[in-house]
Amino acid sequence: MKMSYQEKEDFALLEAVITEDEKDLVVYNDDFNTFDHVIHTLIKVCRHTAEQAEQCAYIVHYKGKCAVKKGTFEELKPMKESICEAGIDAKIH
Repeated sequence: MKMSYQEKEDFALLEAVITEDEKDLVVYNDDFNTFDHVIHTLIKVCRHTAEQAEQCAYIVHYKGKCAVKKGTFEELKPMKESICEAGIDAKIH
């Protein structure tokens, strides 16, 4: 099935709108929280597997930050608040 030019244009526009609404939940490194605390928090809040959470914790430690989840602002806001309540610095970008 071939798409017409208009259908391709509409699809590209829809794709652009979806992409623009997507945000990143970013966790930042600090000198206070342990790896275990960050890992446990990511498992609990973001529903990461133990392996995902551990990899994110290492990225945060060595790179200074890590995008731990993608989604809409409305989806990410309660996760960000829970991470911050656990004493870990996080922002939505």
